[in-house]
Amino acid sequence: MEVICPRCAGLDVHKQTVVACARVAGNGPLLQEVLTFATTTSGLLALADWLESLGVEHVAMEATGVYWKPVWHVLEGHFELVLANAAHVKNVPGRKTDVNDSMWLADLLAHGLIRASFVPPAAVQELRTLTRTRKQFVRERSAHVQRIEKVLEDANLKLSVVISDILGKSGRAVLQAIIDGQTDPARLAACVSGRAKASRADLLEALRGHVNAHHRFMLKLHLGHIDALDKAVADLEREVGLGLEPFRQAAKLLSTMPGLSAVSANVVVAEIGIDMSRFATPGHLLSWACMCPRNDESAGKRRSTRLRRGGKWLKTTLVQAAWSAVKVKNSYLQAQFHRLRARRGAKKAIIAVAASMLTAAWHMLRDGTEWHDLGAAHFDRADAQKTANRLIRRLQQIGYSVQVTPA
Repeated sequence: MEVICPRCAGLDVHKQTVVACARVAGNGPLLQEVLTFATTTSGLLALADWLESLGVEHVAMEATGVYWKPVWHVLEGHFELVLANAAHVKNVPGRKTDVNDSMWLADLLAHGLIRASFVPPAAVQELRTLTRTRKQFVRERSAHVQRIEKVLEDANLKLSVVISDILGKSGRAVLQAIIDGQTDPARLAACVSGRAKASRADLLEALRGHVNAHHRFMLKLHLGHIDALDKAVADLEREVGLGLEPFRQAAKLLSTMPGLSAVSANVVVAEIGIDMSRFATPGHLLSWACMCPRNDESAGKRRSTRLRRGGKWLKTTLVQAAWSAVKVKNSYLQAQFHRLRARRGAKKAIIAVAASMLTAAWHMLRDGTEWHDLGAAHFDRADAQKTANRLIRRLQQIGYSVQVTPA
């Protein structure tokens, strides 16, 4: 097999050590050296010096948790780095050792058999960390809100029945009164603003419960966590605003797409970056985001087309944005959703809409253009004869004789 990278190395990265195999092919016999280095900064610098002394030009490593990142940061700029998906470079079972893994990576890299994973620039990586942390904090806040509702139900207070947001202005006032020791339903109902839709009788009935010291302690504990999370999310949003400065124009373009709010556009930029040359086609981007059907065929039969696991940060954001986009009337995305839902169901239809949004994002970021909606009648215009035949068949199925005359 042809050697693509004659001077290369494979790294088997762990938490405390990294096993390096340098592979140098020349006119003489093949040279392979294996050494183990510590993952401390001094150890990684020694690894870089050792690789440079052997004339190594390409280095491959597996994406093992977060342990590959410090190795990448030290070696970046000195070598041509390749990050491999561990599932794509598995060795023969029963031959797995740290030394064999490093040698296997070096051999695969030498023959050009490793498909490099997408590693965004440092600025995009930092923005990605901020947006992901923000999403985690928002999820934690939602969990604490659910726990507060659970405590209220335990005390037989039906606050969520009469108030839509138990952490809104009225709900927060009622919770604070309960924490302060108030149990009189009339006093608690007085904390609810006049904008509430529930009647006073319903409020009094919903706020009549059995509150004890344990309930007050738990409510105070959860509200304290929610306040801390709100402050953390506000700090993160300020930091995201600063980190987004080089990419603000790209995020602004994406936000012109229906369903993509400013927050969602920031997440998309943080996940895929703005350099679309890293993905040869929109299909490559969809495959990387795990938003296209898998290939699972044997003996001429397709066994499964389920989406691959992965891409949870980008995929969940796009699906959430797709549900908002299909509510925009007379839009292309809404027409696509209703067209597919009739044949394949809502779940597959919404995934298709999310994939269309990511495809559009690829073109928008590559060309620097805003969203241009094709309209709800796009599919009818694309194949008018097919639409006419479908409608004629439907009329015939319900008992009509149809005679078509062109207008």
